[in-house]
Amino acid sequence: MVKRIIGSAVRALLMAFLVAIPSLVLPGTSSDAAQMAALIALVAAVVTFAEYSSEYPTFLEFRNAPPFNRLRFLALFFCVWFAALLMASEGRDPALSPAFIENLAYSATSILDFPYSPVRLMAIAFADLPVWFNVASATRIASLLLAVTMIALLLFWAHARFIFWPIRKTAFNFWINLPLFDPTSGRDVLFRLKRDAHFNLALGFLLPFLIPALLRLWIGAFDASMLALPEIMIWVLCAWAFLPLTLMMRGIALFRVAALIEEKRRRAYAQEDELQLV
Repeated sequence: MVKRIIGSAVRALLMAFLVAIPSLVLPGTSSDAAQMAALIALVAAVVTFAEYSSEYPTFLEFRNAPPFNRLRFLALFFCVWFAALLMASEGRDPALSPAFIENLAYSATSILDFPYSPVRLMAIAFADLPVWFNVASATRIASLLLAVTMIALLLFWAHARFIFWPIRKTAFNFWINLPLFDPTSGRDVLFRLKRDAHFNLALGFLLPFLIPALLRLWIGAFDASMLALPEIMIWVLCAWAFLPLTLMMRGIALFRVAALIEEKRRRAYAQEDELQLV
């Protein structure tokens, strides 16, 4: 009980710190923006603490199947941190040598910014903004964030594929790790798990292409000056990179759970056949 409370408090503090990163890193943050960030950080910390301190699950999936949520948190943390650092470096003296994070952003842009790529589509979505908007800077940030999420996705796939996730250390509790999935309703659980996995993977693959189109429509219909705020731009780019990662990780995880259930059924059927032969 005490261990769970301490772990929940640490997770809540980390979540609050993640939300507050842009306000802490960006120079010249207004008092209103800082107060809003503090309020959102407090809400995120309370929700995180309530989720992990409870013995029974509520809505967070794969709560007891690390490193699913840990990888997601690290990916979002590095996305927000890198985006905030790159935004803060825009006001740096051009005569100074580029920082290490900027070199990473330039390298990611040279690799990921090609025709019809999600990064190129994001640059096209920002192309119609007024002259005060730095499209090149947004493109570099988007490239680096996409690279971070791709690395996180590859690490999770390798962990799930080669290190026997999620049953390497403990048994997999279906109810705790998938609290919103009812295995007793509808069709066979294997069919529903694979269907949801296919849907998550397909939507996660399409979102990096769909979000720039939706953003372009939003820019044409509403006031685009909001994107001039560095905090807003950071969270827009992080959402563009992080939401597909979450969906694709969930799809991989559901496929893995389905494979475990299928293997368990195969063993049960084999045991029944052996008993019948005896």
